[in-house]
Amino acid sequence: MWKTPVVVFTSLSLLLSLSCAGDVKSRSCSDVRQAFTTKGFSLHNVPHQEIQGEHLRVCSQGYTCCTSDMEDRLGQQSKLDFEKLVDKSSHTIRTVFTSRHKKFDEFFLELLDNSEKSLNDMFVRTYGKLYTHNSEMFEDLFSELKRYYTGGNVNLEEVLNDFWSRLLERMFQLLNSHYTFTDDYLECISKYTDQLKPFGDVPRKLKAQVTKAFIAARSFVQGLMVGREVANRVAKVNISPGCSKALTKMLFCPYCGGMPGLRPCANYCQNVMRGCLANQADLDPEWNLFIDAMLLVADRLAGPFNIEAVMDPIDVKISEAIMTMQDNSIQVSTKVFQGCGHPKPAGMGRSARGISDVFNSRFRPYSPEERPTTAAGTSMDRLVIDIKEKLRESKRFWSSLPDSICAEDTVTDPDEEQCWNSHTNGRYFPEVVKDGLTNQLNNPEVEVDITRPDTFIRQQIMTLRVMTNKLRNAYNGKDVYFQDSSDEESGSGSGSGFTTEPEVIHTEPPMVEADKSGPQPTAGAGHGQEPSLRLLVCVLALTALVLCWR
Repeated sequence: MWKTPVVVFTSLSLLLSLSCAGDVKSRSCSDVRQAFTTKGFSLHNVPHQEIQGEHLRVCSQGYTCCTSDMEDRLGQQSKLDFEKLVDKSSHTIRTVFTSRHKKFDEFFLELLDNSEKSLNDMFVRTYGKLYTHNSEMFEDLFSELKRYYTGGNVNLEEVLNDFWSRLLERMFQLLNSHYTFTDDYLECISKYTDQLKPFGDVPRKLKAQVTKAFIAARSFVQGLMVGREVANRVAKVNISPGCSKALTKMLFCPYCGGMPGLRPCANYCQNVMRGCLANQADLDPEWNLFIDAMLLVADRLAGPFNIEAVMDPIDVKISEAIMTMQDNSIQVSTKVFQGCGHPKPAGMGRSARGISDVFNSRFRPYSPEERPTTAAGTSMDRLVIDIKEKLRESKRFWSSLPDSICAEDTVTDPDEEQCWNSHTNGRYFPEVVKDGLTNQLNNPEVEVDITRPDTFIRQQIMTLRVMTNKLRNAYNGKDVYFQDSSDEESGSGSGSGFTTEPEVIHTEPPMVEADKSGPQPTAGAGHGQEPSLRLLVCVLALTALVLCWR
């Protein structure tokens, strides 16, 4: 009954003796030393020949070219390299939002400045001192429009209503300069603005156009700012211990194995990146909804809510309203006198007729051809087309980020048979897991706690959700209320008062129970003696092998 084990043991002993008889030499680590130098590391304590690797915690514990200190340094380097890869892959999308926000903001503010300058030049030539003596109401109008766009707590309808009321008061006094009007009387006049319609239909149409255009423009520029800030924040990755270990194994364990030039297999890289960027991928659904909402508002800006089409001719429209008031001055004055009472005549020293004559004689339409060109030689249409193209390209960015990183030639090896598969040089067989946190439960490369979503990423999701709702409101012409920039102590650029940090809502993360069941030991009767003999043979063989290594 002992015949078979004795034969096996004798054969093993013979093989081990032959192996030990040869002078087994470890491989050179010269390539690793050179690669270490290229990385900028000191060669102090870097072995010249392979050594026993039982001290390693991440890489294989067989013969190795790495000391514990080397493995730690390579672990730190893997984090830095990963951060650089994410930064490089996200550079384009971050630059797009930064540059387009700056370009749109500059365009809009220049458009406002040009519109105000155009109106001022036109009214000075057309109305002379009658305008310059009353120009503050026009300056106030543009100042409030600009404050609204830059994030101020401004009600556009109230601003426009106030402008037309003030214009009515001033013009009524000029057209009836032979009367004296008290403040109470002027207040009474303003109450008749809607009933009298002294400026025709211009105020109603202009209010609808300006309100919708400014709501769309402000929400759009704020959306570009939110996209920029979210992209910048999310690109600064939080590296978990499980991710750090997987990165070290993927990027630098080939060094320890004496193969510093061996790059990871593409599928292996994708599993590691999907595990490390699982939370970023969960941003994608809300990011895509945000981009869709931005595209909707962009369509409005290039169509019915085109701010350029509203602001370019605003001087002509206001001038038309003034001329309408002049044409209807007798009917308007009669109705006001009927409703507010007859005012007191002015003193004899006041040349009432002279002012009225000058006022009437200087009224003339303004030729649009005389107006200056607008905003940096570009147009809203061209600007929006450019931004829309870039926005479309940014959809599904976060879920495709692992693929983008692993597609880099400097990261992975295109040869599926000659690449690092996490253990050696050869094909990588495990399947690539899907993106997102919950799909990392079965990730073979990265240990991910799917019950703990990244709180910071969840905050960015909430930020996008809030902005998306505001963009949808703007698309429908509804006002979007932002925090007043005057409440902020610091900030630069348009809309600096807008806060992109929503109130953090704490929710319990979903609990997912991992399958902890495993194969249960089974008892076998009548087979105790044979396994015991086999075990004895194995123990003796291992003992001989250890003695050989010594």
